[in-house]
Amino acid sequence: KNPLDATSVHPESYEVATAVLERTGVAASELSRGGVPDIERRLGSISTLASDLDCGTLTLIDIVNELKKPGRDPRDDAPEVVFSRSALSIDDLEPGMELKGTVRNVVDFGAFVDVGVHQDGLVHISKLANRFVKHPSDVVRVGDTVKVWVEKVDRDRKKISLTMVQGK
Repeated sequence: KNPLDATSVHPESYEVATAVLERTGVAASELSRGGVPDIERRLGSISTLASDLDCGTLTLIDIVNELKKPGRDPRDDAPEVVFSRSALSIDDLEPGMELKGTVRNVVDFGAFVDVGVHQDGLVHISKLANRFVKHPSDVVRVGDTVKVWVEKVDRDRKKISLTMVQGK
């Protein structure tokens, strides 16, 4: 029912997002037509607006970016990685292989890395660094290009275990 439901704006921030749209003179229904590309020009100072709306500046920036281009996937902004030509499918992977990949998702237990085969591999939190890691986001972010080594390949279950610690 609410056009903001088709965005990544959190429902707790709908009031702020609605106020931003009102200040720009744009109806929420316009979001389905590709967003408001010139929203920043229409708004003026983000810090002043954040103060007026009693909202954090970083939160407001996130909301404005989403209203500018609703439904964008931040992973689309990641640089293109040149994958290994020796690994075109999961069948080409062998333990010990060194590969370059792109972090596609960061979760509490590790990071999923695209190494150029159909299935992303998992770097478990314990294999992200040669030290204690409290949370994977302390080491990697979505879009990072990383060097990984194949630890284990389960072809039947289509699972790839990777490490970012050489020789581990």
